[in-house]
Amino acid sequence: MHRLEDFDYELPQELIAERPAEPRDAARLMVVNRTGGTIAHHHVRDLPELLAPNDCLVLNDTRVVPARLFGRRVGTGGKWEGLFLHERTDGTWALLCRTRGRLRAGERIAVVSAHRPAVERDEHASLGAATRAGSEVADGTAANPPEHADELHLELVERGEEGVWFARVLEPGMTAPPDETDGRFDVSRTTQELLQRYGTMPLPPYIRRDVEPSDWERYQTTYAHRAGSVAAPTAGLHFTPQLFARLGKRGVQRCFVTLHVGLGTFRPIATEQLDRHRMHSEICEVTPQTVRCIEEVRRRGGRCVAVGTTTVRTLETASRSGRLQPFRGSTDLFIRPPFQFHTVDALLTNFHLPRSTLLVLVSAFAGLELIRRAYEVAVEERYRFYSYGDAMLIL
Repeated sequence: MHRLEDFDYELPQELIAERPAEPRDAARLMVVNRTGGTIAHHHVRDLPELLAPNDCLVLNDTRVVPARLFGRRVGTGGKWEGLFLHERTDGTWALLCRTRGRLRAGERIAVVSAHRPAVERDEHASLGAATRAGSEVADGTAANPPEHADELHLELVERGEEGVWFARVLEPGMTAPPDETDGRFDVSRTTQELLQRYGTMPLPPYIRRDVEPSDWERYQTTYAHRAGSVAAPTAGLHFTPQLFARLGKRGVQRCFVTLHVGLGTFRPIATEQLDRHRMHSEICEVTPQTVRCIEEVRRRGGRCVAVGTTTVRTLETASRSGRLQPFRGSTDLFIRPPFQFHTVDALLTNFHLPRSTLLVLVSAFAGLELIRRAYEVAVEERYRFYSYGDAMLIL
């Protein structure tokens, strides 16, 4: 039985990537072979030579929404920071909040536009602490700023589990019935427009710089389609249209799943015993078309190559019966050693935080000892880590 300490490692701060590689596929690529235990060094642009004809890349087509919000508490003028998590079927928003003092149901928040500095923003303080603690965090106060027309007002309705608040949006148009989102699987068009106007990109807290205009493009995959994530499926950030074209000429197939990244993916493990950790549910979908594509590829002897841990969790959720089937719903699947994989044959992923569910998943797929050795080599070879960092291909 593994404990959380088994998935810890030391990482020099300077190896945390602050910015992505340019171009995207110039990122380095460590290739780890599970059969022979070998480790080789390439670049992401080498993927067409590393994959075989009839292999199939399965990618998560979720789109990151500008989920990070800044504003003030209407009653006190105190600074407030929020992270939009998801939208419920009744149109209310689920939020993580950061402010001084306790929030109360009925309290109103004035969110300022992301395009004007009406409230001092502590870009480096982020919601990481609130995510870890699951509650409001002391953050100082600001002088009560003047009211502006370009503000979005939220009313806190109720507090959920682990510090999540649900808020009603006090904005014309938000009382309309559900639109094309089919029960809020994706974020509604109205909410997308509001987040685009008032929010900013939710860079992870370990990226210790301000959000830049380029992040609106680079913290998004080139194939992002369905709005709903509050963090990027980072393995997909390395792909360019040109790389996809070369992979297509090689005979590598491509298909998509959807998992909207939320608390389940980035919430830290809070217990030393892994079997006691409970994942937050995230919504995902595997379409019949994707099932047919993967079945045909495997029938011809090709491999199902999952791009990212979110894709792995989606495919294996849809394979719990032992066979991949169409699926649309929520998943709280926590993949940890030992785990029987039914669909995924290979994995392209980034280098993950220590003691995280993502590192535990990768260790379940490749074996803990091999992953430990691979991460030691990555540090020695000065690979770049985390969301904007380099990649690993596990075959």
